[in-house]
Amino acid sequence: MLVAFSVAPSGTGNADGSVHDAVAAAVQIVRESGLPNRTTSMFTEIEGEWDEVFDVVRRATDAVAAYGSRVSLVLKADIRPGYSGELDGKVERLERAIDEGPGA
Repeated sequence: MLVAFSVAPSGTGNADGSVHDAVAAAVQIVRESGLPNRTTSMFTEIEGEWDEVFDVVRRATDAVAAYGSRVSLVLKADIRPGYSGELDGKVERLERAIDEGPGA
């Protein structure tokens, strides 16, 4: 399964509203998990089996909780049994389709 998630605290007390330290703590947990992952400006994607992916998401959420009085978690999952390597595979198929053009 692929999971794209974003987790951030609120009630941090930071005057500028910055949450980068909290997000860094979450991303560190994801990277240390050993599961395939990618972080962009808005989401972190992670690939693996249901239990291992959700364990990482839970631990990342717990890490963010230390930075504020409340946590927001946004999550989207692509559950496709029998497939792996889709973190890159989906993007590669998209790029190939763009290169070949419509109707090719």
